[in-house]
Amino acid sequence: MKIFLVIPLEFPKLNLINFFTTNVVIGENVADKLALRNIPPLIIKQFEFIISLFYKFKNSRNFKKLKKLRSGQINLPIYQSKDELLEKLENNQILLIAGDTGCGKSTQLPQYLLNAGYTKIACTQPRRIACTALAQRVALEMLKQFDSEIAYQTRFDKTKTSSTRMLFLTEGVLLRQLVDDPGLQRYNVVILDEVHERNISGDLLVALLKSACQRREDLKLILMSATINIELFRSYFPEAPEISVPGRLFPIELRYMPPLIREVDISRKKSAKIDAGPYVNILQLIDKKYKSSERGDVLIFLNGISEISIIAEACKEYAEFTKKWIILILHSTLSVEEQQKVFDLAPVGIRKCILSTNIAETSVTIDEVRFVIDSGKENLMVYDPSIRTHKLTETWISKASANQRKGRAGRTGPGVCFRLYSEEEFSKMEDFTLPEIKRVSLDTLILQILDMNMQIDVRDFPFLESPEIGPLNQTLESLKSQGVVNALNEKMLTPLGIILARLPVDIPISKMLIYACVLNKLEIALTIAAGLSLQSPFTNRSFRDSDCVNSRQHLLSDIGDPFTLLRVYREWLKLRMDGGQDTRRWARQLGIEETRLFEITKLRRQFKEILEQAELIPKQEAKEWEELSSKERRMLVGEKRKLLI
Repeated sequence: MKIFLVIPLEFPKLNLINFFTTNVVIGENVADKLALRNIPPLIIKQFEFIISLFYKFKNSRNFKKLKKLRSGQINLPIYQSKDELLEKLENNQILLIAGDTGCGKSTQLPQYLLNAGYTKIACTQPRRIACTALAQRVALEMLKQFDSEIAYQTRFDKTKTSSTRMLFLTEGVLLRQLVDDPGLQRYNVVILDEVHERNISGDLLVALLKSACQRREDLKLILMSATINIELFRSYFPEAPEISVPGRLFPIELRYMPPLIREVDISRKKSAKIDAGPYVNILQLIDKKYKSSERGDVLIFLNGISEISIIAEACKEYAEFTKKWIILILHSTLSVEEQQKVFDLAPVGIRKCILSTNIAETSVTIDEVRFVIDSGKENLMVYDPSIRTHKLTETWISKASANQRKGRAGRTGPGVCFRLYSEEEFSKMEDFTLPEIKRVSLDTLILQILDMNMQIDVRDFPFLESPEIGPLNQTLESLKSQGVVNALNEKMLTPLGIILARLPVDIPISKMLIYACVLNKLEIALTIAAGLSLQSPFTNRSFRDSDCVNSRQHLLSDIGDPFTLLRVYREWLKLRMDGGQDTRRWARQLGIEETRLFEITKLRRQFKEILEQAELIPKQEAKEWEELSSKERRMLVGEKRKLLI
């Protein structure tokens, strides 16, 4: 069998090394250039030689990896359906793909489309980690890592340029694009991946893209998932052909291991109720039964961040004792850099143990996983009408989710799935997870629909699955009473509603921003609104570690947590503006995830731009410090220093 590596004619310029010294100082980094000029040429030559050796090693390793990837691509189940997929897409506008775990649909289909000549392709993912991971994987396989032909775009980050042909983006980003461009002229092909998750954004996209396809005969739409409810989508797209792609799963041994029932004192703290024993026991079992020289990592599915933190501590103690494990965590609140660690290969003789939420069910694929430990639980956001707010509720997963989790153990070889519940409990699970549209507040959904200016009664909107009429009517009445929906014409938003719909946060936070404009307290409100709309920057360690608690005592506010967050953000901003202290070290001392503070800065800017467009505040010609680019900040600091000399 021949393997075609498709090596590009030009070697990527980023791999070329060219160090030189000069007596001419050009540019902003004067100190750096002066320091380089004073380094002896021999030292620079030696450094260049060391770096070149590193690149030779790296390129050799990448070449071996590429060879393995090319061989693996041909052996993926979806490869056998490649011609059928392209033929049916050419002859049909909409295509349904049900691809089992391990078939390669998410990484290979985009490549098939690009190689077939399709351009301006969008592929949605429910989570940002999937966008970044898939973009990097597809770019690697197509040898496009060093350009922007294959890119990603999330709420706060993007690599997209004018030369991008394939874009991985979150569902929220595509929804915002549809508001300004209902026909979605910027794309020729749209792939909706993981449609089985049935969140509100995904369901709304299905309906809006069906409408866009009716407007544009040249727009192609592909819906795909591993556990798709094919009957539901078949009835919604009766003309669309279906393609089922079998998975490539190795044999998986299934072991039900429900923990022993024990009395739990409900007055105890949550950390005391969580038993890490069963998880550590399984790690011990793996150590006894399987040689450490055999490749095979562990993936543990847990329902929330607090459970992950508690069980990770116990696993780390065991890992420290045995010296055979690396303990990693994976959830949506981690930075992209931290999330990427789970994809790194463990040293020989060491296994990775990854503790994850349901983010690892379908959104990402972690190579080398051989063992799965499934708690059988997940946290779902549920709306409680009695207190008019959402709350995270622990619940049993569905059978579809349980099978997805099990499948993660058989991707690269024979695996074992340990289920920490009984076979009887599995039989009582629902077939599929309850769609989000049936368990959350409908405020945002109605705002998004009416903001499209479709002049349609939301009760008649062509939902994939309609919400119950009772909650829908109640939400409409509530929005009318708040002055958001026109009381005389339910198909229209009021001027207030139009502004609220453009602000990517809940209605109460949006209203706070508008009132702040009136009361001239916008700067405070921007920070608090951004902070409340994102994951908290305070890590679990910030509350457990006494040093962290003591370090931030001076920032605590008697008024409440939002104002503590305001003080933290202001101090961080001051430290960055002064430039005299390492803010990363400062954040670690306080137990703060600095990435969240950068996200607050970006969201503040986004809020302000929307309020300026609505003419609630005047447009500012001069940017504030947090809105400046790093280059602009360096120049400003340089000007200030000149004034001081």
